[in-house]
Amino acid sequence: MSVSKLAQRLIPPVSTKRMRASPDGFLTALRAITSAEWSRREKNTLLTLFKQMALDVPAYRNFLRSNGVRRESVRTTAELVAIPTMTKQNYLQKDKLANLFWHGSMLSPHILTSTSGSTGKPTYFGRSHEVDEHSALIHELIFRTSSLKQDKSTLVIVCFGMGVWIGGLITYQAFELMSRRGYPISILTPGINKKEILKALTDLAPQYEQLILAGYPPFLKDVIDEALASGISFNKHRVKLLFAAEAFTENFRDHLAKKVGINTILTDTINIYGSAEIGTMAFETPFSILARRLAMKNRKLFAHIFGGTTKTPTLAQYIPEFVSFEAPKGEILISGNSALPLMRYSIGDHGGIYPFRELVERYKAHGVGLMKEAQAAGIRRHVYELPFVYVFERIDLATTLYGLQIYPETIKEVLLKKHFVNSLTGKLTLITKYDANHDQYLEINLECRPKKEASKALASELLAEIIKSLREKNSEFRELSDFLGKRAEPKLVFWAYEDPLYFKPGIKQPWVVRES
Repeated sequence: MSVSKLAQRLIPPVSTKRMRASPDGFLTALRAITSAEWSRREKNTLLTLFKQMALDVPAYRNFLRSNGVRRESVRTTAELVAIPTMTKQNYLQKDKLANLFWHGSMLSPHILTSTSGSTGKPTYFGRSHEVDEHSALIHELIFRTSSLKQDKSTLVIVCFGMGVWIGGLITYQAFELMSRRGYPISILTPGINKKEILKALTDLAPQYEQLILAGYPPFLKDVIDEALASGISFNKHRVKLLFAAEAFTENFRDHLAKKVGINTILTDTINIYGSAEIGTMAFETPFSILARRLAMKNRKLFAHIFGGTTKTPTLAQYIPEFVSFEAPKGEILISGNSALPLMRYSIGDHGGIYPFRELVERYKAHGVGLMKEAQAAGIRRHVYELPFVYVFERIDLATTLYGLQIYPETIKEVLLKKHFVNSLTGKLTLITKYDANHDQYLEINLECRPKKEASKALASELLAEIIKSLREKNSEFRELSDFLGKRAEPKLVFWAYEDPLYFKPGIKQPWVVRES
C-alpha cells in the first residue's frame, strides 16, 4: 500500500474535497455559502467526526466507555452536548500516544509540535498534512483580502519561534504552499533572532516591493521599534502585519500600523487564533476587525456582544469544515480532524460563538448596520458569512489584589501613550506580593527601552496614569482604592532592556507571574 493511500485510510477525509480542490474554487465557495448553510455544515462535520473517532480512535473509544457513553446512542449534534469534554488531563495524558491517533497507528504521516505545561513536561501533538493545507488556504484568504498585490515581489519574514512550537513552522509551511501555487512569495525564517531580522530588513527587504512580518505581537513591536531606531524605513514597502498567540487592543493595532505606514488597517493587520493542538483555528477578517472597532465605541453594544467585561476579546471568523467551536457557559471547546483528532476539547480559553447572521442582527438592534458600515469602509467585497468566535485571554492571565482580578491589558493601554513609548517597551509583568506587614500589593515590573532609564518624574506620572486607568476600567479596583487609599497603589519596578528575570528575549512575554 502506498503512503498516500495509507494516509487516506488512517485519516478519514472529514472536510469536503470541493473546498480543497483549488484555491480559487475555495474562495468562490466561501462567497457563495450562507450563514445558515455554514451552521448545517458545522453540525454535519461535527457528528461525522464523532462517529469516526468513536469507531477508529482507540483512546476515544476508551474515553467514551469510561464515561458510560455508547456510540450508537449519539445520533444528533444535540446529543453530542451530553458527552464529557476532553482535556489534556482526562484524555491526552490518560492513554499512550499511539492510541490518540487514527486506528492507534503511528504510521500516518504527521508533523509533531509540543507545548510545555506548568510542570515542564511536554505534551506532543501530531497534525496531518491536511491541517497544513487548511492553514495555507486561510493564509491565502488573508493575503487576498489585504492590500497586497499578487503581481508584486513579496518577502515574508517569519518571526515566530522555529523550534518545537507550532507558530513558526506552520506559518512557513502556509506561505511555502502558497508560493508553490504561484504567489510571488519569498520566505525567510529567522525565528526570534532579532539580529538576523534587523539584518534582513536592512539588506534584503529593500529588494522587495511588499513585506509581511509574522510574529508574536510584543515581539513584532520590539522589532519595529528597533528597526526604526536603527534608521530602517518601512515607507518604500506595502507592509502587512500578521500576528498570533495573543490578544491585543485596537490602540495597539493603530500604534504599530502607524509606525510601519499602514493606512488600510482593516485589511493589513490580522491576528490568527491558533493552537499547538490543531493548528490555525480562526482568523481576524476585515469584517471582524470592523465589528470589534465599532463595538469598542459603544458600551451597550459591547456588553450585548461580549458580556459585562472591560477586557477586549479577539473577534475572529472560522471555517467549520476545518475546525468547529462550541462555548458552553463561556468555555471554548474545539473539534477538528487531524492525525491526532479532537472532539469537544477544552483548550483553556473562554469566550463565545455567533453565526454570522446572529451577530449582524445584534448590531442592528443597537442601530449599527454592519453591512452598511462594511460598504462605507470599502471592505464589502471581503465579507464572508462564516461564523464568529470571540476569545478572551486565558483566565490564568491575570493576578489578584484583595480578591479582585487585575488584567495586564489595562496597564498595556497606558504604556502606549506617547509620553511613555520613548522610554518603555510596553512589556510588563504583574506579580501579587506581600509587604513586611503581610499586606497584599500589586507589583508592576516594566522594561525600559535600550539605553533608557525611567526618571522619577516619569515614574510618578506613569503611576498616576495606571491608577487612573484601573479606576476607570475596573469598578472593583475603584471601590478598593476608595477604601484602602495609597495601600491599593501598585509598586512600579523598572528593569533594563531584556533583563533576563522577566524580559528575557523569547517566544512569549510572561505578563503574569505567580509567586510560589
